[in-house]
Amino acid sequence: MSRGVIDRTTLVVLALVLGAAVVVPALNLAVSAASPFHLSDHLVPLIGKYLCFALLALAVDLVWGFCGILSLGHGAFFALGGYAMGMYLMRQIGSRGVYAHPVLPDFMVFLNWKELPWFWHGFDRFWFAAVMVLFVPGLLAAVFGWFAFRSRVTGVYLSIITQALTFALMLAFFRNDMGFGGNNGLTDFKDILGFSVQARSTRAALFVASALALAAGYLLCRFIIASKLGKVLVAIRDAESRTRFLGYRVENFKLVAFTVSAMLAGVAGALYVPQVGIINPGEFAPANSIEVVIWVAVGGRGTLAGAVLGALAVNAGKTWFTGAIPELWLFALGGLFVVITLLLPNGILGLASEVFRTGRWRRSTPVRPVPSPAE
Repeated sequence: MSRGVIDRTTLVVLALVLGAAVVVPALNLAVSAASPFHLSDHLVPLIGKYLCFALLALAVDLVWGFCGILSLGHGAFFALGGYAMGMYLMRQIGSRGVYAHPVLPDFMVFLNWKELPWFWHGFDRFWFAAVMVLFVPGLLAAVFGWFAFRSRVTGVYLSIITQALTFALMLAFFRNDMGFGGNNGLTDFKDILGFSVQARSTRAALFVASALALAAGYLLCRFIIASKLGKVLVAIRDAESRTRFLGYRVENFKLVAFTVSAMLAGVAGALYVPQVGIINPGEFAPANSIEVVIWVAVGGRGTLAGAVLGALAVNAGKTWFTGAIPELWLFALGGLFVVITLLLPNGILGLASEVFRTGRWRRSTPVRPVPSPAE
């Protein structure tokens, strides 16, 4: 792997993520509950959920930070990946459900469905579900991106359309006749690959899988950014018209980045569902996608490491706020975004870099795209 892919920041991120993959399960499984170093059972899936959010933030940073595509609909890809995994987990319940039907999930029996819908077939196999985790979000992103980018929809208009996409999907999945559990979604999971999802060892394994997925996703994004493709993406971000005039098919480059980003978001959603134990249409809510953008902005757009940092920091703060003073969380989140926008446009990582380089902090200005004569 080239030196441009593995830089110092990448080594630090990988060391921390892979270190957590070892330390967190060890503190939970190998350390006695009486020890002050013991990590309680509820913290393992909680931190694992944070890692899934970090992978989702990476996906957004790939297209927003390096390609200039502000997507307000990545929650849709996250939720679709989650539903694909949830469908597999529901098929594993079998006759252990409330209604003891060997094939139909409980909600289908309750709604008087007579047979399994065609799009549920195959989800009793893990490999099929894993393929769908990548294929469904990737296909949606490819189709949506093909029409949007060929039509040269950019800027705020593209952001609004992506937000409309996830809102439309949310409304669709709320319907009982869609076959995805309606407003209750999919829950009451029992097994994954034959292991109980409630077992401590299974939760530890899911945590390790989340950490490995985050590390692999980070390396993939670094590989893309360090390649010629990444250079073209940055050129599109800074001066799209100029890049187009140089002969590049801008819409094709955007489509590749957008599709890869959607697939990363799908993987994040698939790992998220067995750790939280439920997936419902609320995950499609546009507010969730907007919150992901805030994570990236807080950590530092266009840095990858900043996206990971922002997702972890904001969600840790959210856990504390919603437990201590839940009524103030949305005000705190909005205030944080205002402060970051006005005082730290390059995010926490940008501030740290500025202080490290100059020894002091000064209010910085964000990097602005180079204007093109045709713009």
